[in-house]
Amino acid sequence: MLRIALCIVLLAVLSLASLLFGSVEIPAGQVLDVLTGGQAEKDSWTYIITESRIPQTITALLCGASLATSGLLLQTTFRNPLAGPSILGISSGASLGVAIVTLLGGGVLSVVTAAFGGAMVIIVLLIAIAAIVRSNMTLLIVGIMVSYLTSSVVSLCNFFASADNVQAFVFWGMGSFSDVSLEQLPTFALCCGIGIMLSITLVKQLNAILIGENYAQSLGINVRRTRRVTFLATGILTAVSTAFCGPIAFVGLAVPHIARFITGTSNHKILLPATMLCGAAISVACNIICVFPENLIIPVNAITPIFGAPVIIYTLFIKKAKR
Repeated sequence: MLRIALCIVLLAVLSLASLLFGSVEIPAGQVLDVLTGGQAEKDSWTYIITESRIPQTITALLCGASLATSGLLLQTTFRNPLAGPSILGISSGASLGVAIVTLLGGGVLSVVTAAFGGAMVIIVLLIAIAAIVRSNMTLLIVGIMVSYLTSSVVSLCNFFASADNVQAFVFWGMGSFSDVSLEQLPTFALCCGIGIMLSITLVKQLNAILIGENYAQSLGINVRRTRRVTFLATGILTAVSTAFCGPIAFVGLAVPHIARFITGTSNHKILLPATMLCGAAISVACNIICVFPENLIIPVNAITPIFGAPVIIYTLFIKKAKR
């Protein structure tokens, strides 16, 4: 519990830093005045804090927690340390929706809608397959094949799209926490909250499945139903995050391993909240780095591999050493 408390403190510090620092220099006192309901000396400062920094920080918190949670659910369900939100083709489905819209020259709102719709189509397909297929390995392979198929269609869409639309799709694919406006934030938060609440209801089942499906069934747990609910929760979290922020890499894959290292346990009663906190903290840290250059915003996917890749490499080496 002490380690989780430290994670909460770290997250609070990073969140405050995300509000205080940005590509435009604003005195800390002015930021605190706006946060406490006052006004900054310049209207532009008030606008930047309320319309940019606050939505960005909250978006990074929610997106990081959502992707990390979905990664943990999949790694437990498939009992595979390399399982992540993109492995079942959900991110590819969102990318397909965006590719179709950019081919037709859609606006920002239609891009978000198309990404969510594309991801949900894949979720429905996976839930239907999960009702028929027993083997997790078969499901994993089906998810990978679906990902390849959607990626192929995305490539075709981009081939026939105009140069401007291809550029718009590429920018979306780089990932950003700055595309969620203050008006869109309640919708984004509500959808993330639904996915996280579904995940919390699976804690007992995930602990049992971690030992083995036969053991879980002996406890009266419906493994197939648990698997379908897991896909639904994972799908919602991944679809919403990808639709609003783009396909953020490595957070869902690497953060559960960081949480396991910090907590030293596989008990999801502790591991799940720790994963959410770590995912939120790392995403906020990435956001701080992205907006730090003056008058410039670095794509999120240029930063997340710096955190994620070493964690995955370390995990693979540790598992090989144990064998």
